Amino acid sequence: MVSDFRKKKLLHVFTAFFDTNGSGTIDKKDFELAIERISKSRGWSAGDAQYKEVQDTLLKVWDGLSSADTDNDGQVSKEEWISLWEKFSSSPSDWQNLYCKFIFQLEDASNDGSIDSEEFSSVYASFGLDKAEAASAFQKLSKGKSSVSFAEFQELFKEYFASEDVNAPGNFVFGKTSF
Repeated sequence: MVSDFRKKKLLHVFTAFFDTNGSGTIDKKDFELAIERISKSRGWSAGDAQYKEVQDTLLKVWDGLSSADTDNDGQVSKEEWISLWEKFSSSPSDWQNLYCKFIFQLEDASNDGSIDSEEFSSVYASFGLDKAEAASAFQKLSKGKSSVSFAEFQELFKEYFASEDVNAPGNFVFGKTSF
């Protein structure tokens, strides 16, 4: 059984990052919309290599995530989403690892192998979250350091989805400071 705290974290990601069209479920259309929004925000067109990379990656994430669609209606409901993560341990599946890497690369705008506060908060602001709150979240997840490496980010990502500890630094990996 997923605790109320963990459920709030899971639903934050569901609503803010996966259900991009606001339908209350996640389906392939959400990923197609995310591809368009991310590419537009970065100035990439459909023929660009970066656009194609985002498209390929997000469609692979959808293919993996769609396994949570237990009633085979082509959509992942909030209940199916929570059930998926209820089974999550510290060993993510291939699509979860791919999503973790994608998020890190999206945030690492300078492509220097680490994320700083400005990169982190700018990405979350582009998703409609409060930039100041995201900057505060970065300070908590980085434990006051100026940057976070990919290896550190991977551990924080796992912690976000698996931890019941309200004080765990990984709780802030998706730009929110409270649940």
